[in-house]
Amino acid sequence: MTTCISSSWNASWAEPVEIRTPRLILRSARPDDLEAMHAVLSDPRATRWWSTPPHETLGQTRAWLDGMISNGPAHPDFVIELDGRVVGKAGFWRLPEVGYILHPDCWGQGLAAEAVGAAIDHVFQTPDVDTMTADVDPENAASIRLLERLGFMPTGSGERTWNVGGVWKDSLYYGLTRADRAAMTAGQAPA
Repeated sequence: MTTCISSSWNASWAEPVEIRTPRLILRSARPDDLEAMHAVLSDPRATRWWSTPPHETLGQTRAWLDGMISNGPAHPDFVIELDGRVVGKAGFWRLPEVGYILHPDCWGQGLAAEAVGAAIDHVFQTPDVDTMTADVDPENAASIRLLERLGFMPTGSGERTWNVGGVWKDSLYYGLTRADRAAMTAGQAPA
């Protein structure tokens, strides 16, 4: 079950958003999230499948966090809080593409599915987005399982799509329609 503290999301809405799930709070990022997000983004295990190498300095993370904050409501991107501490991010840095990262200490507990599912459902509450996308490294089996568990379906692939730290990565592309997500959450098979 997801409880959204905001009444609804749309591109003109400028108030901070808070979404509560059974174990998590997803909320708009703040400058004081710097050290917690640096703990995530500087961890080589967490960034193994991320679009950048691990952050080496707080300055790198500050620039990343400032970008997340300045994106504003047109990009519903959230930090993830567990028991009062920030442990990652989930949401849309650029609609309709979902992205997420979680500190490795929190892996294997279903938290990513809970957070990403809540972010997806939040955006699908509006008429602005009918299809979401995801770009995942073909070697990232855990993320592929997560996307498929949330209802995403494969839509294609690409070779040498990301250059991360001088290493070219391939992509698998996934999509999720509003209708398929609604059917899935109602316990029906996707169309």
